[in-house]
Order: sequence, then C-alpha cells, then structure tokens
Amino acid sequence: MTNDASIQPEHDAPRTVHDSLREPANRVCPRAVAYWRTSAAIGAVIVLAITFAVYFLVPARPWWATAIVVVIVLASIVEVAAMPTIRYRVHRWEVNDIAIHTRDGWINLESRIAPLNRVQTVDSEQGAIMRLFNLASITVTTASSAGSVDIVGLDADEARELVATLTTITAATEGDAT
Repeated sequence: MTNDASIQPEHDAPRTVHDSLREPANRVCPRAVAYWRTSAAIGAVIVLAITFAVYFLVPARPWWATAIVVVIVLASIVEVAAMPTIRYRVHRWEVNDIAIHTRDGWINLESRIAPLNRVQTVDSEQGAIMRLFNLASITVTTASSAGSVDIVGLDADEARELVATLTTITAATEGDAT
C-alpha cells in the first residue's frame, strides 16, 4: 500500500470521528492522470465527430450553430487538457479502523465518509482502458441512500490489497450494516 499508516493506527489509541474528518491522506496512482486523459480524449473524439457531422450535414447553418461548435471544441480541449491534472490533485482517499473517506471531483468537489460498520460490499473494477494503465477502481457500497463510495485510479495491486484490508476490517467490525 502507498501509506500503511492510512489503514492502521500509528499507535494503540483508538481513532476518533475527528480523525476521519481531516483531509484524506492518500492520492491515487499518478498513472490515473494518463488514464483520465485517454478516457476524456476518446469521449471528445466521439463528441466532436458527431458535432462536425451534424454541422456539415446541415446545409443552411445559422450563426449560433457555429458558436455552439466553437463552445463544444473549447470544452473538449479543456476537459482533455485540464481535467486529469485537477482531478489528480483533488482525488484523495483514506481508510482507518472506523471509516473510509474519499474526496473527488474537478468541477464539483465531493467528500464522502462512510463508517466501516455500514459497509455492505466492497467491489473492484478494471475496465479495458484501466488495464492498459494497470489501474483499478474500488466501490464500497454502504447502507446509505447517498450511494456508494468510489476510489478510481488506484494501482491494480494496491486496489487488491485495499479490498482485502477493507474486507478484513469490516468483517471484524461489529454492526449489521443496515
């Protein structure tokens, strides 16, 4: 793991809720930047291909159609160029003996803290593009209407270790996760 202290207490004193409220300590794998950039570029190519196809197939184009195309092109450039770096700076995670804490986003920032006694399942995923970068994501489903807690862009080996650690911690945690 990147930082064993993020999972096990540094000393024998029990963790408190206050410990879970500080900024999560761990960043995702640096290769996540290339993964996010590649994914954004693939999406941008598809969107731009459709945009230009529609634009050039319409014989009489009003001025605002050109303005929309320019906005779509600029938004695509910003997403491919800026989003991955910003997302990497923001995306953090940490697991301690009482909670899992994540922070992610790039336009809207979201911070999630889920008590481990509320964890129901721990899933990992590795799509085709993620496999190219040796990355994986983890989804922790909790007994919450707010949805799952996701950590995207972990090194694949680190993700496997984290799944095992979360499984061990939650199995040892009293509670019924409901």
